[in-house]
Amino acid sequence: MSRVEGTPALPVGRVLLWRHGRTEWNASGRFQGRLDPPLDDVGRRQAVEAAPHLMASAGLGTDTVVVSSDLARAADTAAELGARLGVPVRLDARLQEHGMGAWEGLTRAEVADRHPDQYADWLAGRPVRGRGGEEPDEVAARALAALLELPSAPVAVVVTHGGTSGRLIERLLGLAPQQRRLFGPLGNCAWSELVEQSGSWRLMRHNVSAPRLETPRVEGGAPAAVRMGATPEEGGPGPIGDADAVG
Repeated sequence: MSRVEGTPALPVGRVLLWRHGRTEWNASGRFQGRLDPPLDDVGRRQAVEAAPHLMASAGLGTDTVVVSSDLARAADTAAELGARLGVPVRLDARLQEHGMGAWEGLTRAEVADRHPDQYADWLAGRPVRGRGGEEPDEVAARALAALLELPSAPVAVVVTHGGTSGRLIERLLGLAPQQRRLFGPLGNCAWSELVEQSGSWRLMRHNVSAPRLETPRVEGGAPAAVRMGATPEEGGPGPIGDADAVG
């Protein structure tokens, strides 16, 4: 089978990118980056409820590889799935969240006040200079390197973060830098499924969650404003859910 030029050849044919459950910082709209706040009570419940639904909907079995960021909010989410499947969870620091440098630990309002020029670039989708942390390509490269070293298996569940999952989706699909915001970020304990077909990767499902975790709908069909794991973007003007910030 020929491979589309530039398409990563992974040792697994199907990848489920699963974002961790909610933390208190998610709920308060605080940038997490590579800092390590734990799951809150809601996040732990989300992991308990989402794990069996993920198993059933994706048809997971004991031949599944489960790999996770080593940050506690991801590792604890992954442990719930690993225990139910009866498989070990592999921890890999390369799957940690996008490093946000000076923004880590700050709310959206605090960033806007302390770093107005950086904040304006971020809202516009331009490169953010001077905050430190990581560039998107660096995040994609380290996360992809972790996947390339997985054992051969039919499917891998990759338990990671909003920004890192976004960079992996873009890298596997071969999207250009200007297409970074083509897909919205994952909600807490939501997942995306990618499958390799005919030498390239296809996004089959995106931002799927267990039924009790899905956003309720109001009259007229519009999603209600809920905080499933709020991002710093929720509740204010500007683009909602830039994947760099969800943590």
